[in-house]
Amino acid sequence: MKISTKGRYAVKVMFDLALNNTGECIKVKDIAARQNISEKYLEQIIAILNKAGYVNSVRGAQGGYRIARAPEEYTIGMILRLTEGSMAPVACLEEGAECEQCDTCETLEVWRDLYDAINQVIDHVTIADLVAKRQQREGSLDYCI
Repeated sequence: MKISTKGRYAVKVMFDLALNNTGECIKVKDIAARQNISEKYLEQIIAILNKAGYVNSVRGAQGGYRIARAPEEYTIGMILRLTEGSMAPVACLEEGAECEQCDTCETLEVWRDLYDAINQVIDHVTIADLVAKRQQREGSLDYCI
């Protein structure tokens, strides 16, 4: 399983909006510059986040984007499932899937354990956790710029 750039960048956008949240709108060009993402691609990703209600958009000269809720309310899993779809490593573990071989499949338990491990991580790390790690790292003497 491989997370696409769309999924990775969506997490970066949410992180950037949370880290730089001053109550003011943040422009796409500023996020793109900080996160090293093309503005065109970023606009596509923000459109997905906006449609899902993860970000709010404001039009006009002072417009831009804001994170819609508190960073603690967004898990990495929520964002990845929005942009990537299922995180199941095999099709038979996807919701609603039917597999004729599930009863006799010797490898199903391995795939289920892997799926559980993935979910355990992505569903328990929030955008707030990423912001806290960044702030902690910036306060450390070991932080390199």
